[in-house]
Amino acid sequence: MNMHDKEVKSSIIYKNSIIGISLFIAGIFLLLLSIILSIHFGAANLSYKDVLDAMFAFNPDNPSHVIIRELRLPRAIAAVTIGASLAVSGSIMQGMTRNPLASPSIMGVTAGASFLIAIALAIIPGISYIGLMSFSLLGAGLGAGLVFGISSLSKGGVTPVKLALAGSAITTLLSSLSTALGLKFNISKDISFWFVGGFSSVQPQHITFALPFILCGLVCALFLARSITTLSLGDDVAKGLGQNINLVKLFGTLVVLLLTGAAVSIAGMIGFIGLVVPHITRFLVGTDYRRIIPFSAILGGLLLIFADIIGRLVNAPFETPVGAITAIIGVPFFLYLARKEGRGL
Repeated sequence: MNMHDKEVKSSIIYKNSIIGISLFIAGIFLLLLSIILSIHFGAANLSYKDVLDAMFAFNPDNPSHVIIRELRLPRAIAAVTIGASLAVSGSIMQGMTRNPLASPSIMGVTAGASFLIAIALAIIPGISYIGLMSFSLLGAGLGAGLVFGISSLSKGGVTPVKLALAGSAITTLLSSLSTALGLKFNISKDISFWFVGGFSSVQPQHITFALPFILCGLVCALFLARSITTLSLGDDVAKGLGQNINLVKLFGTLVVLLLTGAAVSIAGMIGFIGLVVPHITRFLVGTDYRRIIPFSAILGGLLLIFADIIGRLVNAPFETPVGAITAIIGVPFFLYLARKEGRGL
């Protein structure tokens, strides 16, 4: 490589770095703006001045400040962190499996988490939030294990569409079993929240407990980013580069289960964030997971918090479940990808 080629390469790297930094800063700014908008909109009319005062000069005797601190701020934080969790989980799953259809909702992870939560509510009335999160994490592993186990036993091995079909079947089965449990133990009203997905019941203590787990999962995902980039090139290439693919897949799976389990324990089953966001992110920043993972976190948070805002505005003063809003976006995208990958059957 001559000097001119080196200069051109350095110039391209510099420009890409500037673009990446600019997009990252813009994403953080939009996240902060979206949180303010989320706090502003709702059944009670709150001015932007009330929002800023409650954030920086909280007055416990002011009802507006109490609404903001106790209800709307936790809800906004939950939307951002859960959106980031599901989007990063989808990115990791797609990178490890090289499957464009992989996501927590389609691979049975969220359905498994909700199923174990239904069991917990049925057999342990009055279970604590810590207990629910534990069951949610175990259920996430159950759902993922069933889907990958069934797909691997099929003739011809695992393909993207087979994984999607197995995921859809397991999701339907576990959701039906959860409904049956609700009817049998008279807890249908309790588990209905986990099926529709939303943030109307989010409390500050939920965020206080779950946020460390989510942040830990996101940090671990960043540390895995380089290895997932290598793994996304194929198992043979990864082995040739000295990658311990089994260890990477193990830790990647644990991170997905941690993020998804924590997300479901707060907001229930919210689909398609983990499917749509990684594809948008790859289109914007390329195929390096050192960029895909942080940008997926930002875009996932943005998409989910705006979906929550739309859900509150579309039929005000009633709320439309945020899961319905994300499904309107995600189902057409899923059908497009399934049709595109159909030749893999």
